[in-house]
Amino acid sequence: MLVLPPELTHAQATACLRMLMQALRAHKEQQLIVDAGPLKVFDSSAIAVLLECRRTALAFGKSFAVKALPPALLSLAGLYGVQELLPAD
Repeated sequence: MLVLPPELTHAQATACLRMLMQALRAHKEQQLIVDAGPLKVFDSSAIAVLLECRRTALAFGKSFAVKALPPALLSLAGLYGVQELLPAD
């Protein structure tokens, strides 16, 4: 399971994505679960990071899910029309 940091805004997105991509490449399980539980401060960049994790996981033949997605981030994903791309675990 990959874990998001407490803060994920535009300022942290590149570094966070780099960290998650390294962890994803080392991930051996068939399902990739990203734990968004620690996430407290975020903007739409968090959605972009999650979507890139999903894209990469699927490219590696893995399934993808998000655990404990904050309701406000889920609502934001709905506004962008990508809510269904971030399935709950």
